[in-house]
Amino acid sequence: MVEIQPSQNGTANASLPVLFFDIDNCLYPRSSSVQDTLSELIDDYLERQLGLTREEAVKMHQEYFKKYGQTVEGLVRHHEVDAIHYNSQVDDALPLETLLKPNPQLRQLLESIDTTKVRLWLLTNAYVTHAKRVVKLLGIDDLFEGITYCDYTQVPFICKPQTGMFAKAMKEAGVENTAACYFVDDSFGNCVGAKTFGWTACHLIETGLPIPASQASQHQIHELEELNGVWPHFFKKTTVEVLA
Repeated sequence: MVEIQPSQNGTANASLPVLFFDIDNCLYPRSSSVQDTLSELIDDYLERQLGLTREEAVKMHQEYFKKYGQTVEGLVRHHEVDAIHYNSQVDDALPLETLLKPNPQLRQLLESIDTTKVRLWLLTNAYVTHAKRVVKLLGIDDLFEGITYCDYTQVPFICKPQTGMFAKAMKEAGVENTAACYFVDDSFGNCVGAKTFGWTACHLIETGLPIPASQASQHQIHELEELNGVWPHFFKKTTVEVLA
């Protein structure tokens, strides 16, 4: 199972580049309804904790997410909400067992990456409990060396697309050169932030979603399977040959 505790700086393969994967809406499709269910739980929480109407809750939810990259940061900053309590009532309350299941195709893709050439690491704005549940339910928790997550116990938060989050990920993964960092995320802003920081990023835009007027980063794909065409040198030769 993926080692959740940072850091793994002493890994024997520290000289290898690192491929960082976002988790939510990246390792599973939006059709899983995780995001829709999460949004409902967030709005429920805002109504209950802050005494807002539904309309007010939805507006605050969207404003804070747009401004900070996650709603909980705005709640901590402006309303003294306990982030761990929020997490227990929102992310940890998600019925993920009914929304996610093992994905053999995803596992096959990840197993086709040559880990003698690149190391796999998770990078998420979620808290560790949620991240751990998701990758376990997808059946891929044993394929990553480690995970960098937004630590809700540390205020102020550090999360994507803040430069501090990318620096934190590098430190925890034990990589010193930004040129050795590769990143996949469904968020336009996170990919912009990664590219600005010096990483090579790939923006995942699911088929059917709007295409931005300009690319967020160096690469843009519609399915994770396209990664073998973006970075073929990271994949086992037999895999690339079969898919060519």
